[in-house]
This record gives sequence, structure tokens and C-alpha cells, in this order.
Amino acid sequence: MNPNIAKLLNANLGESRAAHLLTLVTMPDGLPVDIEGRATRAEIAQALNIVLFGDILDRVPTGRAYTDDVAKAGGKVTFDHGALRTVKWPNGALPEGESAFTRILRPLGYVLNGTYLLDRIGMTGRSYAHADAPEQIAQFFLSEFHPERERYSDAFRAAVTRVTASSTDPLTPRAQSLLWQLERDGVLDVEDGAELVDLLARCFARQHAAPRLADYEVLLKESAEMAWIATEGNAFNHATDRVADVFALAEHQKSLGRPMKEKVEVSGSGRVRQTAFRADPVQREFVGAEGGIVQREVPGSFYEFITRDQFHDEAVARKRYDLGFDAGNAQGIFKMTAAA
Repeated sequence: MNPNIAKLLNANLGESRAAHLLTLVTMPDGLPVDIEGRATRAEIAQALNIVLFGDILDRVPTGRAYTDDVAKAGGKVTFDHGALRTVKWPNGALPEGESAFTRILRPLGYVLNGTYLLDRIGMTGRSYAHADAPEQIAQFFLSEFHPERERYSDAFRAAVTRVTASSTDPLTPRAQSLLWQLERDGVLDVEDGAELVDLLARCFARQHAAPRLADYEVLLKESAEMAWIATEGNAFNHATDRVADVFALAEHQKSLGRPMKEKVEVSGSGRVRQTAFRADPVQREFVGAEGGIVQREVPGSFYEFITRDQFHDEAVARKRYDLGFDAGNAQGIFKMTAAA
């Protein structure tokens, strides 16, 4: 076990919870280390990913049950990627679209790995892989929703504006300072790295106030994806386990009665295959017509599965996993939050 990652997790989660998560998730081998014992950007990125994966387990009971099954069978989850949604629109104090997160990912060592036009759902997706260990540290799939598209009505855009206008910026001056140091040096003192993980984890949440129910209903008529953002914000939309055979896994999970997507999505290359559980429902607060708080059941986050084939990469003269994504796959997976 990498001692710096253990220290970063213990400081953020406590020793007991950190130890439990480390029994559930495969840890990367051979990450870059600093000769003076400071935490490298790869170690900090991995610790943040484990914290966010633990958050998914807390919020997605179906995913937690699956992960517990894997652990009981003596296995571990391979955390392939996490996904989150943003809005390319004025967001109060929060930067527009994915820029709210690229300012975090870049100092952590992430680089753009692919861009995907998700036209059916009015979004653009971009994947970011870690420069130091792209096959071992989970990628981020950041998507931007585009309210400016002609397909959306003026009433819809007005509702988006009312929902996002109250957004605050969770990235504190202290976090920005630590990110600047990390981007410059590639390392932080372990104590500073632990503090940064805590400060960054807070960014993966909803940053605006409870939406008006009337606005939510307007959004839901034209975009299930924007309606989801209205209630969940920038929380992890899903986390993904990289498995050997996603078809076999899907059939087994269906046999257990879990809410599995009917169809496995297959990329154009055939090398990337994905499926998912349907989103677990959650109770969320809204501002009602009379100004009081009302509750409604809406789709929450979910848990995904992916199989990636290896291929011979002539550029590096070796076999490697296909770390790409597919626009068709992504749009099929996004339906999981619309169907809950």
C-alpha cells in the first residue's frame, strides 16, 4: 500500500473507513513518488478519487450492494472513471461549464483525452486521463449542457437561469493556492495534500439553492439531463467498475433482480462496452408555489460497468487499454437518470 495515499485517506476519512474502502478498490502500482516523501500529484489524485468513490457508495445503494458482493467474493472494483455534469451558462459565482473542474484537474495531472458530441441530449462530453498513470488512475468524464441550443425554449432558458443564478464557488482561496503550488511543483507536503483533498471533495456537490418546483418541471419537459443537474448539481453522476465481461455481468445482475439497463452499449470500434444500473431514486427539496418547501422523489446517481479491450498501440509499441469513450455509448448511459 502506498503510504502517502494511506495518510491522505486517513486524514480525510478516518482510519477505519479508509481501510474499508481500500479493501474494495484496486490500488495502482508504481505511481511516481517524491524522493523527499512529499505527496505527488498522482497520489493526491488517487486519494481524491477514492473519497469520491466512497461518496457514490453512500448515495447509491444498488452500487454499494454490488461492491459488497465483489468484496465478499474476494475481489475488488477497478475504478475506471467518474462522471459529472456541468452547465455552459452563467452560474452565479461558479465558473461556467467544465471550467469549474478543469481548473482542478489540470494541477492534479489530468490531460484532455477525448471530446464527444452528445447531440441527442444537447451536451458535449470530454474525458480527462491522468498523465502519470492513465490506465490505473480513474479518468473523469466531464459533460457540459448547452441551454443556448435552438431546440430549447425561452421559458426553459429562463428556468435554467433561475436555478443556476444562486451558485456559489466552493473553490476557496486556500484551495486555489494549493492547486497553484501543485501545478508548479507536482508535489505537496503530505499535510497540505490531505487538506487539498478535503477542499476539492467539496466541489463535487450541488452549489445552487433548492430549485423551484415549477422550474424543475419546465426543465424536465425539455431535458432530463438539465433537470438532473437542477437537483444534483455537480455531484458524481456515476462511478464505473472496469470488468472483464460486461455482458456476463449484466446477465448476472439481472438474475439478482437489480435494476440493470436492458442493453449493453457497444462503441463503434467494438473495443469499449458499457452498461449500468438505473439511477437510485432520492428525495429532494423544492420551493413550492406558495414559497414553502416540498419534497419529491427524483433520479439520483448510479453505478456503471465497462469492459475495455487492449490493442497494440504503434505509437508506444506496446499493448494498452482503449481508454476512449463513444458518443453513442455515453448518450445511452445518460438515460439511466431519466428512467429512474
